[in-house]
Amino acid sequence: MTPDDFPTPETDVETVSPDALKERVDADADLTILDARMHSEYDEWHIDDESVTSINVPYFEFLDDEIDADVLGRIPDDRTVTVLCAKGGASEFVAGALADRGYEVNHLEDGMNGWASIYERVRVSNYDGPGTLYQYQRPSSGCLGYLLVDGDEAAIVDPLRAFTDRYRDDAEELGAALTYAFDTHIHADHLSGVRALHGSGSSRTGRSDGDRDFDHDLDGEGVEGVIPAAAVDRGVTYADELTTAADGDTFAVGDATIEAVYTPGHTTGMTSYLIGDSLLATGDGLFVESVARPDLEEGDEGAPDAARTLYDSLQTRVLSLPSDTLVGGAHYSDVAEPAGDGTYTATIGELKAQMAALTMDEDDFVELILSDMPPRPANYEEIIATNLGQHAVDDEAFTLELGPNNCAASHESLAGD
Repeated sequence: MTPDDFPTPETDVETVSPDALKERVDADADLTILDARMHSEYDEWHIDDESVTSINVPYFEFLDDEIDADVLGRIPDDRTVTVLCAKGGASEFVAGALADRGYEVNHLEDGMNGWASIYERVRVSNYDGPGTLYQYQRPSSGCLGYLLVDGDEAAIVDPLRAFTDRYRDDAEELGAALTYAFDTHIHADHLSGVRALHGSGSSRTGRSDGDRDFDHDLDGEGVEGVIPAAAVDRGVTYADELTTAADGDTFAVGDATIEAVYTPGHTTGMTSYLIGDSLLATGDGLFVESVARPDLEEGDEGAPDAARTLYDSLQTRVLSLPSDTLVGGAHYSDVAEPAGDGTYTATIGELKAQMAALTMDEDDFVELILSDMPPRPANYEEIIATNLGQHAVDDEAFTLELGPNNCAASHESLAGD
């Protein structure tokens, strides 16, 4: 029997939606979660929060009519327990088995797949550039994106393929048409939505590199997909179909401007985007709690040189901006603290004060970030190949990117005292 083959339990069990569970986590409710997936799946990623007590007991422990007393002893009988699995089938069965024995239980609809479908839009209230800026947050993986709306135009930075319809719908809800979709780099932890968005919707914009004006290549119709020019040489197969952004190129969204700022290190093509001269979307270069890991493109052998490149990018292209410039990365980890507006953003001045790695010399910086890197993202080689256009995935696309992003160096050694 597999987790997908479980019969519906005889005892009625309440189903909890992913959004409802997220509301309880955000409210710091005292939650107890029984994760019925295999230990290896649980160790890779699970719902983790200060308000959550998480217990991992695989579903097969509940298959026999007589459940081992030691197993039952691990499950509290004085509070409600939420059972989850990968897709919802095994958790409903386990919850039913526990309900038959008098436990107060419910189970998570669609399991961890449902949890991965949560995608929240939060306004960046500290943004003081033209228009309105929002941050998208995916709590299951820590992925972040940015939606700029000014007048009747909108742009998305680092869109996820799983949520391309969401961006168009949100822009329409906000009275705008999505005109641009930007990638900061070739992502290693999730599938990019830039190609899926390119050509859809309506667009009325142009771009420049300071001296030259570029006509919109979609004849006024469709979202314009933009990837870093510096990323093309990695083997991007679709570069001729999209617009490429070189250092200094600017893109107009209403009265706002998005400027490409070349910041290699995490990858050779990493390009940040300065939005409205107020927030720098740094991709995987700099996060509010860490800096990029340098080993996902050239492996361990190329990591030292990439780390030195990253140091130079941070010092000369990022930290040289005004101290009140906001920084917003493409990810956050479980230890990241949100700002007062609920977004994972911080000013350059705040990051300099909080993160020792940003104020040390180059040799110490390189030694530090190479000393304790986390495991590489799950399926990262296949995800990179897909984002380069060298590999196609369909039904398995959503499953491919499940799990933590792991695109940062270890945060534990980077913070100041």
